[in-house]
Amino acid sequence: MTGTTVATGSAPGQEAGWREITAVLGARALTRLRTAAAAVRPLGWMLMALALLFFVVGVAQGWRELVVAAAVLAFVLVICALFLIGRTQYDVSLDLARTRVVVGERAIGALKLENRSTRAILPSRVVLPVGGGRGEFAIQRLAAGQSAEELFTIPTQRRGVIEVGPVSVVRGDPLGAFERAHNRDEPVDLYVHPRTVLFGGQSLGFLRDLEGLPAADLSRDDVSFHALLEYQPGDDLRHVHWRSTARTGTMMVRQFEETRRSHFVIALSCSRGDYRFEDEFELAVSVAGSIGLRALKDSQRVDVRVQGRELAAGTGKQLLDSLAAVEQSPPRDGGIAELAGVVSATMPLASVVVLVCGAKADVDELRRACSRLPFGARVLAVVAEQGAERPELRRIGDADVVTVGALDQLPVALQRVLA
Repeated sequence: MTGTTVATGSAPGQEAGWREITAVLGARALTRLRTAAAAVRPLGWMLMALALLFFVVGVAQGWRELVVAAAVLAFVLVICALFLIGRTQYDVSLDLARTRVVVGERAIGALKLENRSTRAILPSRVVLPVGGGRGEFAIQRLAAGQSAEELFTIPTQRRGVIEVGPVSVVRGDPLGAFERAHNRDEPVDLYVHPRTVLFGGQSLGFLRDLEGLPAADLSRDDVSFHALLEYQPGDDLRHVHWRSTARTGTMMVRQFEETRRSHFVIALSCSRGDYRFEDEFELAVSVAGSIGLRALKDSQRVDVRVQGRELAAGTGKQLLDSLAAVEQSPPRDGGIAELAGVVSATMPLASVVVLVCGAKADVDELRRACSRLPFGARVLAVVAEQGAERPELRRIGDADVVTVGALDQLPVALQRVLA
């Protein structure tokens, strides 16, 4: 009975083992079939289909000519497949002279291939993906120890982050029936920064520290002395001015001007509903980058907010890298007014808030956006209106609203605001 129990229990275990082995072998075979199918080009599939059709029809109808034609096509396919045998032992290096350029500048790069093997490598083709397109280079036969270098330029007509690479070495037959690619190296990100304009040092924001600029608000406790007032219940006795108290006979306390920190916030609307044209959005991005760089030069803390997220803006490079990747969002994500509400909720201590949007945002939308911002913050709204001949300045509530039609109008417009 004991022996029977052991024999019966081992059968399911053996079946499970065989099923596992069969599954592994099947998965490997399927992977190899997919790899082989990926190497067949459309011309290869067409030739194989013709060979099979000629053979079936020739045998069924007794036409030797079609059978011979099928054999010739099969022979050609076999010869073409032989070109895929072997591996390309190139050492590939991709080098971009600069990984950060401004819109309109050309990015220059070099592609170097070196044969470090002991045998010659037959001619091959190298494919370099660049964003949505790709460049192709024909590499001649390289003997052992030889190298080849190809220079290329990448036009940057639009702002964005372009992925360059990975480099693929392609081997195939002269007819183009089969092709096999081997990836080499790692892709490199090319940052195409928006255009920016430089302008002179401006006090773009208030400060709220020991080095702060005085504001119009008065405070009972700060560092910037303003005047002496008669003591009121609840005033801090540490601020009593005893000399004036002794001279007047009335207790006098110091009054201060409130100062504010250099917390500079830029709210850039990416909503398509705020812009008439795509060029207006690009102008708005350039405006945000220019103002942000100026604020960073003034050693201010800069935060940049768009719909759904906050952009890295600790340094000028981080700011421009973040703006390079910004894209327009659908109107359902909210416009400039909704973005202003998010700024008020997440950055209540902001001293200066700059709203940047397009000309499609009307006066009511701007007024609603300004009303949602933190109390006491200075507000500047910059409207990008493509085609405006000169900058315009107007007032909406307590906010200055500037309209610019080109990036070079921004310095003049800001001078008017700060005048």
